Amino acid sequence: MLRFTLFRVASLVPVLLALSVLVFLVSHFGGGDPVHAYLGANASQDAVEATRARLGLDDPLVVQYWNYVSGILTGDLGQSLSTRRSVSSELATRIPATLELALATVVLSILIGVGLARAYALDGRGAGWLRFVLFSAASAPAFLVATAGVVLLAVQVDLLPVSGRTSYGASEGLTGLYVLDGLLTGNLAYSLDALKHLALPALAGSLGPGVALARVLADGLSTNLASKHAQTARSLGETESQVLRRHGLRNAASPALSLLGVQVGMMLSSLVVVESIFSWNGLGQYLVRAINTADTSTVATVSLLLGATYVVINTLVDLGLAALDPRARLS
Repeated sequence: MLRFTLFRVASLVPVLLALSVLVFLVSHFGGGDPVHAYLGANASQDAVEATRARLGLDDPLVVQYWNYVSGILTGDLGQSLSTRRSVSSELATRIPATLELALATVVLSILIGVGLARAYALDGRGAGWLRFVLFSAASAPAFLVATAGVVLLAVQVDLLPVSGRTSYGASEGLTGLYVLDGLLTGNLAYSLDALKHLALPALAGSLGPGVALARVLADGLSTNLASKHAQTARSLGETESQVLRRHGLRNAASPALSLLGVQVGMMLSSLVVVESIFSWNGLGQYLVRAINTADTSTVATVSLLLGATYVVINTLVDLGLAALDPRARLS
């Protein structure tokens, strides 16, 4: 296991290096002119040339890439061209917002996946409807789920808020995770209000991945619950719930965990859309704003951060699979 762990960690280096090159090139050639975005459309030619030289945009491409990578490695993320503020300070206020939404989305996805798969495997009443949900709702895009949630739960029944993270203003807690900060400071009303604001964005981001997870789990459960060891357990007096928990879920967990790693990456991309729809002040909304203002350096930094998070999460999933099933180390 130690050799496998070292190999997977070492393999991160070339992947992250390739990712940094790709992100830099896409942001460099795919965006608008950052200097005009910085100075405005009416800036003089002399001012444009002076600013371009000051920002290092006249340097060779290799030098610009080196400055970009060395800045990230030393913690100097530069200045946002659109807001004129330090990118590091802006990320510090937005990362907790995205982290809170991502954690809620992952937890809700797992609950949806396990709940639907369990109901499907028990094959009780409503199994036909569950099959319909499993084969149709997995491809529902996040923006469609978000729109339906806003119409049904916010507009029609006025149950949940549609924007922002709380009605009480920014948290003064330590973590920046509003629900947790409310609990740590003993302010239950603040936590409940933050939870209500979190519900719709988390639901919009988790429904598709949760249903996809349920499909994989349901297939695994169907196979394992019909196996000889499950039949033996029933003959020994175990209830159907005990067989499901001890012999079904455990054996079906490996492919589901592998899928969850892929789904987390897809969640990161869907959170960009979800944050924009619900005015969630996180990395996704920040990235969209940077793209609209041709703030290429900020786009490159945030894209690299999200991409690196995806790569690291998949590595952790691989390590978790290898710990659960030694056969995974051979592949």
